[in-house]
Amino acid sequence: MSKSKKTVEVKGLLEWANRQLERTDEYADTGFKSGICTMIEKVLMNTSNYNGYMHLDKDDCEFGSLGDLSRKYF
Repeated sequence: MSKSKKTVEVKGLLEWANRQLERTDEYADTGFKSGICTMIEKVLMNTSNYNGYMHLDKDDCEFGSLGDLSRKYF
């Protein structure tokens, strides 16, 4: 039995990931945002769509901090 292959639109996934990375609620911690960053970077790299990112708060981007993970991917 063959499994069907499903696809997802990269642009839609990128928009969703960027919305998640903008979140500031109690559940949007470093573990959550780190997972979103890892996922979207993998998708963008594998589809040759990686164009970098910017920090949402340039004054709070210490490596490994919540501010560092508050990003917008292009």
